Order: sequence, then C-alpha cells, then structure tokens
Amino acid sequence: MIGFQRRFDPTFAALKTRLAAGEIGTPEMLVVTSRDPGAPPIPYIKSSGGIFKDMLIHDFDIFRWILDDEAETVHASASCLVDPAIAEAGDVDSTAVTIRTKRGRLCQINTSRRAAYGYDQRFEVLGSGGMLQAGNHAPTEVVASTTDGGRPRPAAALLPRALPRAPTRARWRISSRCWRARRRLRTTIDDGLKALELAEAATTSWREGRIVKMT
Repeated sequence: MIGFQRRFDPTFAALKTRLAAGEIGTPEMLVVTSRDPGAPPIPYIKSSGGIFKDMLIHDFDIFRWILDDEAETVHASASCLVDPAIAEAGDVDSTAVTIRTKRGRLCQINTSRRAAYGYDQRFEVLGSGGMLQAGNHAPTEVVASTTDGGRPRPAAALLPRALPRAPTRARWRISSRCWRARRRLRTTIDDGLKALELAEAATTSWREGRIVKMT
C-alpha cells in the first residue's frame, strides 16, 4: 500500500464522501493549497528528487482522488523565493501547477516551502451546484470577535497533517480490514505510479517552460 495519508484525513475523506453523493453536482474545478512552515535541510533537498516529487506528490494524489479523473496536460511554474541555497541545490521552493483533465476539468495547485503562520493544507472543489471546502487544521476552534474586528484562528505551527495521528490510525485500520477481507486497498502501487508520472511531467514543464501533454 502506498502511504498517501491525506486520503485518510477525516476532513478530506468527509469532503470526498459528500462530493461522491452529488452534494455540489458535477465537479468542475479543484484548487489545492499546500504550504510547509519551513524548508527541509539542504542535504535532504539535494537527494529528494525535487519539490514536485517530495512535496507535491501528495497534491497530485489528491487531484486524482478528488476529481476521479486523469490529467491530459500539465503546466508548472516555479521560483526560489524562500532560500537561495535551495536554488544552488538545483531545486525550487514555490510552485504553481495547472492541470487540465481528460474530461476538461481544471486543477490549480499552489505550494510553498515556507508559511510564516504555520502548516497550511486545504482545498476546495467547485461544482455545477455549489462548492465544498476542506479547511486547514488549527490548534483550537476558538474565534475571537471584538471591537477591533474578528481574529481568525492561527494555523497549526507544527505538522498535524504531515505526521497525523488520526489519518495514520485510520490508514492502518482500513488497510487491515482490506487485507483480512481480501479487498482492494484504498491506495495502491498504481496510485503511486500515476502521482509520480505527474511529478515527472511537472518537473519537465518547469525546466523546459512548456505545457506537457500526458500520454
């Protein structure tokens, strides 16, 4: 089984269930925001395969899982805005990816190695009958409303979704049930290969400055 833990995130999984039930009609557009609090060490960046493989691989899986569709074209732009040492290591730290699916749907993914306010992982799906949003996790659900205006909840400073307890427990629990019942696992080697193909296409698009057509 491939460890795409975001499929087991309770909020993300609930959105997927409601989307499949037709709550917002036919999905037409997916917008994914994926930002880490800070960049990993340079030695890791030098050996990770690049941001599209070590970070966006999960976002590419979210794209396939949520829209239940495959990419027709991929266009990736990227910059090094966080740390010049990342560019010296041959990588980037900020990306914007646009995917057009075989059914004509659109997906936009924006990522950054640095979010000063904490770990940020969320997405929204626009459909023919409305929109579903999976919001970011916060330390508490308290929101203050005072005379100087509302104060939104702070984002989580650590990595509750990068190293989540609930999704990890759910992943093992569901996988164990599948093994015992000899049912297909939720994330398979095929899902891993498809996400890797998208990562390779995005890397090519960024390096060569062109739209890549998937085969």
